Amino acid sequence: MANPCRKLLFNIYMGFYCSTIMPKMCICSQLSMSSTDPFNKDPGAFPVATNGEPFPWNKLRLPTMVIPLHYDLLVHPNLTSLDFVGSEKIEVLVRDATQYIILHSKDLEVMNVILQSEEDLRYRKPGKKLNVLSYPAHQQIALLVPEKLMADLRYSVAINFQAKLANSFEGFYKSTYRTRGGKTRIVAVTDFEPTEARMAFPCFDEPLFKANFSIKIRRESGHIALSNMPKVKTIELEGGLLEDHFETTVKMSTYLVAYIVCDFNSVSGTTSSGVKVSVYATPDKWSQTHYALEASLKLLDFYENYFDINYPLPKLDLIAIPDFESGAMENWGLITYRETSLLFDTKTSSASDQLWVTKVIAHELAHQWFGNLVTMEWWNDIWLNEGFATYMELISVNATYPELQSDDAFLDVCFAVIKKDSLNSSRPISNQAETPTQIAEMFDAVSYNKGACILNMLKDFLNEEKFHKGIIHYLKRFSYGNAKNDDLWSSLSNSCLGDFTSGEFCYSDSKMTSNTLAFLGENVEVKEMMTTWTQQKGIPLVVVTREGRSLRLQQERFLSGVFKEDPEWRALQERYLWHIPLTYCTSSSNVIRSHVLKSRTDTLELSENSSWVKFNVDSNGYYVVHYEGRGWDQLITQLNQNHTLLRPKDRVGLIHDAFQLVSAGRLTLDKALDLTRYLQHEASIPALLKGLEYLELFYHMMDRKNVSDVTENLKHYILRYFKPVIDTQSWSDKGSVWDRMLRSTILKLACYLNHAPCIQKATELFSQWMESSGKLNIPSDVLNIVYSVGAQTTVGWNYLLEQYGLSMSGAEKKKILYALSTSKHQEKLMKLIELGMEGEVIKTQELSPLLYVIARNPKGQQLSWNFLRENWTHLLKKFDLGSYAMRMIISGTTSHFSSKDELQEVKLFFESLKAQGLHLDIFQIILETISKNIKWLEKNLPTLRTWLLVNS
Repeated sequence: MANPCRKLLFNIYMGFYCSTIMPKMCICSQLSMSSTDPFNKDPGAFPVATNGEPFPWNKLRLPTMVIPLHYDLLVHPNLTSLDFVGSEKIEVLVRDATQYIILHSKDLEVMNVILQSEEDLRYRKPGKKLNVLSYPAHQQIALLVPEKLMADLRYSVAINFQAKLANSFEGFYKSTYRTRGGKTRIVAVTDFEPTEARMAFPCFDEPLFKANFSIKIRRESGHIALSNMPKVKTIELEGGLLEDHFETTVKMSTYLVAYIVCDFNSVSGTTSSGVKVSVYATPDKWSQTHYALEASLKLLDFYENYFDINYPLPKLDLIAIPDFESGAMENWGLITYRETSLLFDTKTSSASDQLWVTKVIAHELAHQWFGNLVTMEWWNDIWLNEGFATYMELISVNATYPELQSDDAFLDVCFAVIKKDSLNSSRPISNQAETPTQIAEMFDAVSYNKGACILNMLKDFLNEEKFHKGIIHYLKRFSYGNAKNDDLWSSLSNSCLGDFTSGEFCYSDSKMTSNTLAFLGENVEVKEMMTTWTQQKGIPLVVVTREGRSLRLQQERFLSGVFKEDPEWRALQERYLWHIPLTYCTSSSNVIRSHVLKSRTDTLELSENSSWVKFNVDSNGYYVVHYEGRGWDQLITQLNQNHTLLRPKDRVGLIHDAFQLVSAGRLTLDKALDLTRYLQHEASIPALLKGLEYLELFYHMMDRKNVSDVTENLKHYILRYFKPVIDTQSWSDKGSVWDRMLRSTILKLACYLNHAPCIQKATELFSQWMESSGKLNIPSDVLNIVYSVGAQTTVGWNYLLEQYGLSMSGAEKKKILYALSTSKHQEKLMKLIELGMEGEVIKTQELSPLLYVIARNPKGQQLSWNFLRENWTHLLKKFDLGSYAMRMIISGTTSHFSSKDELQEVKLFFESLKAQGLHLDIFQIILETISKNIKWLEKNLPTLRTWLLVNS
């Protein structure tokens, strides 16, 4: 799944947010948990079903006495009455004798259940009707059998069921779109990850219960049906209905099942290995599918070669869904996407839009191996799916689209999660999760971003060749099965041809590659090292103290918002220790040196005198570095004298670490700001953008707090200091991807700061666009800027809202909606929120990013906060509590607060929710973030004010 912050992947809007089992082994041997039958225990120990009878199972996880082998599923959605009927036959294997079968079922009406034994099937006996008990609190049903099911025998369970198409984004739900002619069309679509297959058909809805699926879909002649596998035939039924039969799937988990009934059009191509790839969209958006097809063909070819495993299905469909909560979902053979994550409009899609679409396609295609072919045993290890898919974005896009320069963008994947991981309220990568809400919360930046970053660090440590061989070993060993953390570490260790733990280098051939970081004389064991990164939360801080050629190293837990002098700091450091694969270079040598820091303190000796030392080369390591004594001064001096002696990524890393250390009270703000003074000579755009990012962050913080003197001085400083960069920007789409992203970023900031030439040019282009009735092609990289300036007048705002309803480009609609949300008129902002709640003009899926950006508008921050509290009940009807959208709404409207009064208001609101039995881990994250903001302002506002007076 692509994480838009979730699948915060991945961000939905770039620029819109700131922000050991052998292969194919029988599932029987994998399901080794206790399978004792509790039915004869005291009924008081078990829940009560809806009919008042005791429910025979009291755990959230399903028992393993019975496991599924094959589902024969028939579904008929009615797109007029907005409901569906279904029937299924589940072939099950009984592992231990039992008198019941427990399945998942949520919001389904189960009408009839028939059990047939192998003998019944052989002699065509009718079978036995079973009683059904329901326990909605666990989303489970119990099928009670009159006679015990015998171990090691197979049975067939036939179930008839029906339900309404869900009015949300989960299970089997309805989606709508408007044609260019204004007609509304209805689509029926599935989205099952992590725990929503149970909303579409009764099933064993846990990743370990893999099975084969034979799917049939009934539809009207004006629609098409799609599913995981190719269609094998269509049968015409009475009344003009058609029934499509699809090939039986490979063995897979329920959350990967998918089927869609729609009237979409497609474009198709074939990979070099013969896989048919098709991209589907609504008829009016068909022209926007071609880039996705090109990218999918290239990426699928790359993955087959890279993994040395052919894509196992005969076809792959990618489909843009009009209503979709996350960025995308990796259903095997039928990948579903939000329209802005798949469609590319050559007229309105910017460079960052292209990079986003390419990365999301790469992410979901990587899942066809990581997640689909090999699946985590349980959701506590979802990072094995999402972390790997995020990491593979880096590898695959670099290989297939080098011109997108995505390698530089990967740094922000790691920097983004450090903000969360440096809070005490963070969590380990591998973390216990049992309830559906807890499982949903696992789809976060820790699973996606941190998972990808520690994999990249491990690749750098082992070297790319050994890491590559290790993941191929992992995929081949666990194909069509399930795996856990230790299985990955074992595969990576065993990828060495020599003895990896003997203290010698790990060779993959007779000659060691130049970037090998397996260290002579040091015992390095992958599992031992990586457990310190997956089983404990947080990120390490490496403190470097230099005395001549001697370097004293110390590791601590890096805590943002908790200072070393705070009384709680020491307690929060206890029991945290990482095995950190350090890399470093010096002023006197470009050679990358390495060392594994396993203890709290250690000492290194430099071989020669150097004026500076820089740790974490190219920012490949997941740790923050602080240089005690004159360490930072020496690096700042080098940046000012000749910054090119430090690698471009190292310059980005220095800027990031410096401002992170300010938030931890380890570095003064003026020192971090001094470091950015060299940027006027910086030619590396990622480094320039990183420095601008922090200055812009401070400006918006001061603007929201209405600290007028600092706001004004910071505005003048940015416009004066970066004037040469601003003045050299053209209002075009020319240049490299990074040239174009710099243009979008710096012109947007300049216009926001009311830089007269910027406002004048944007106003001129907006007027020409209006005069052309929206037909003028404005360069896509400045479209956001032109619309935002135009939205500041009532006439412009109203025209943009009108064009929003007419546009057939998701990329353009995204830019218009952002522009509308920058209005300084609260009634206009409130209208946007109301339209988002209605879901017609502005789709409900846009509500969470809309509230996020309105909350960061000084005129909208109180508005959005009040809206959240006053409309909480209505929001819960639209989004599940633990859903990505709801978490982003809560966080988006509160986490930027920076006063004690606001903190108290949020505390009281969260306490009222807890009193209703509603709780999310994100509550504590938000409270800690607000406390950190308060502390930052108290400590750093006077310093910022003084520094600006000196440097303006």
